[in-house]
Amino acid sequence: MSESEEISEFGYIMELLARGKVTIKNIERELICPACKELFTHPLILPCQHSICHKCVKELLLTHDDSFNDVGSDNSNQSSPRLRLPSPSMDKIDRISRPGWKRGSLTPRTTTFPCPGCEHDVDLGERGISGLFRNFTLETIVERYRQAARAATAIMCDLCKPPPQESTKSCMDCSASYCNECFKIYHPWGTVKAQHEYVGPTTNFRPKILMCPEHETERINMYCELCRRPVCHLCKLGGNHSNHRVTTMSSAYKTLKEKLSKDIDYLIGKESQVKSQISELNLLMKETECNGERAKEEAVTHFEKLFEILEERKSSVLKAIDASKKLRLDKFQTQVEEYQGLLENNGLVGYAQEVLKETDQSCFVQTAKQLHLRIQKATESLKSFRPAAQTSFEDYVVNTSKQTELLGELSFFSSGIDVPEINEEQSKVYNNVLINWYHPEKDKADSYVLEYRKINRDEEMLSWNEIEVCGTSKVISDLESNCNYAFRVRAYKGSICSPCSRELILHTPPAPVFSFLFDEKCGYNNEHLLLNLKRDRVESRAGFNLLLAADRIQVGYYTSLDYIIGDVGITKGKHFWAFRVEPYSYLVKAGVASSDKLQEWLRSPRDAVSPRYEQDSGHDSGSEDACFDSSQPFTLVTIGMKKFFIPKSATSANEPENRVLPMPTSIGIFLDYDKGRVAFYDMDHMKCLYERQVDCSHTMYPAFALMGSGGVQLEEPITAKYLEYQEHM
Repeated sequence: MSESEEISEFGYIMELLARGKVTIKNIERELICPACKELFTHPLILPCQHSICHKCVKELLLTHDDSFNDVGSDNSNQSSPRLRLPSPSMDKIDRISRPGWKRGSLTPRTTTFPCPGCEHDVDLGERGISGLFRNFTLETIVERYRQAARAATAIMCDLCKPPPQESTKSCMDCSASYCNECFKIYHPWGTVKAQHEYVGPTTNFRPKILMCPEHETERINMYCELCRRPVCHLCKLGGNHSNHRVTTMSSAYKTLKEKLSKDIDYLIGKESQVKSQISELNLLMKETECNGERAKEEAVTHFEKLFEILEERKSSVLKAIDASKKLRLDKFQTQVEEYQGLLENNGLVGYAQEVLKETDQSCFVQTAKQLHLRIQKATESLKSFRPAAQTSFEDYVVNTSKQTELLGELSFFSSGIDVPEINEEQSKVYNNVLINWYHPEKDKADSYVLEYRKINRDEEMLSWNEIEVCGTSKVISDLESNCNYAFRVRAYKGSICSPCSRELILHTPPAPVFSFLFDEKCGYNNEHLLLNLKRDRVESRAGFNLLLAADRIQVGYYTSLDYIIGDVGITKGKHFWAFRVEPYSYLVKAGVASSDKLQEWLRSPRDAVSPRYEQDSGHDSGSEDACFDSSQPFTLVTIGMKKFFIPKSATSANEPENRVLPMPTSIGIFLDYDKGRVAFYDMDHMKCLYERQVDCSHTMYPAFALMGSGGVQLEEPITAKYLEYQEHM
């Protein structure tokens, strides 16, 4: 918590009141105790700088003390500091209020409870409530508020005989209010009481001097900067603040008042901004209301469609069951009729009995043959009885297990619009930033809104800036150097908006981009180096020449570095450029070099077969500094074999493992010509890998050196003279 916040939020209120910018009636919420939700009564300042009523502190201590000793009691479940607590008995309150009660009790007591304002635990220590300051400033403001609320209600004289008269003065020394006559009687001219301090009528009488809670007879006259609280001279001499840095109360008063005044002026000056933000919030609330209703309507529509489908399927299934039931019942009815004919009193049996009475043999045979077949068939059906249909409807059971599972998984789906995702690999930042994003269903979005904002060093985030985009990429210009920016994007389909994508944090380079190409004239060795037509890529061919000379190699053989520089020099200011080293590269050096050092390197090339050449001597490549303390006219780092090698220093000469880092995908170089500093960055994270002093007394050039197989590619923004990205790169 900063010093401007330490005095308390009520100092802020006093300043506003003193300036007449805020009326007393507008600050009621600042005067409400967070525990009892009523106006403060004798407020105390807790160690966390929040204020709470004296009685509320006692109630909280008592409640938490009871819950500490009896976990299963009802009080342990009702100890929320934001609830109005029941009034404890006076003997328990007195027991808590006394200093040292914790040591004098056989039962352990607690002095820790959650602050109702910030909900952080505060420990009052052994002194308990006695160690807390009263917030007299807050008491005064509450009293002024009470008077404003009472409006015309008068404060009566405390010493008049009935009926009392309206008071005109209040004596701060006597803690009483007087009418004019009583004041003259009790403060006669020429006596000590005549020197008492008096103010307008009030019911708030506070001590004239703030006393130390640790040393009750000593007045507060100093301010401890370490503990950030007022103290007395005994606290500094032999108390808990003896080894702390303190300042005079007048100095602390002046400093804090100036800071508070500046902060308040800033807040008052932002009144129009606050009003505009309130208007924006009101519009957002209306938009939220409309979008919420629209979302409800869409949800109801989807469920109604499901209901229609279910009703249709229900009707179809019921019809199929009814048709099957009727067919089976008809079959059963036919079978019943057939069996009814087999009964004795029915036609077939009676008819057979009548046929048996026929005496004419030829007539009997003619009739009985057909009748015998019918009876035989009926007899067989009796022997092998089988119902004509099934009674079970198992084939018509509706299986809804899969549909039930799917319905249980019903959830919101971005209002039907997929969330776009920012492509981190294709998003780049230099002076300008290119943001690319991917949307699975481009045709479902009419447009996109790209939002970005700057993140301050203290992680404070400013308001979002919005840009409407029709495609899936956007270039943003005029970003500040050496700053963090957050980016996110959302899709729009009509008035429906998708959720925002995951935020992408990018760090801009420490300086503006320096544009150059490789110089094909100054010292360029086209036998060993291959430069493309754009002059933004160089490759080393030294390995091929070495193979051609392999028949002459019998002993140790050394090759020299081939240098190439930028075609533009630097004579002032801050500049930044970036490049990539191909992963297959054997040895590449990169950095800066002054014009006089380049002349030495390029005019006096080393003998390729010289055994005197020492690769790490520092005399040729500059990778190792001959003198650690003096500033060199060049600084080069070594990259190769997928590693980044930090040059030796006086502190890391014996720790080679600390000098080897994985090779970054892209390497940045920052040169501050005026201060003579050069730094090397990992562009993936914009992290400084190495920094040192460099002599910038001459023109400085971007310098590169290659040995063996290797390649260097300048980043596109470095080679673009006007530093503009293409919209569809």
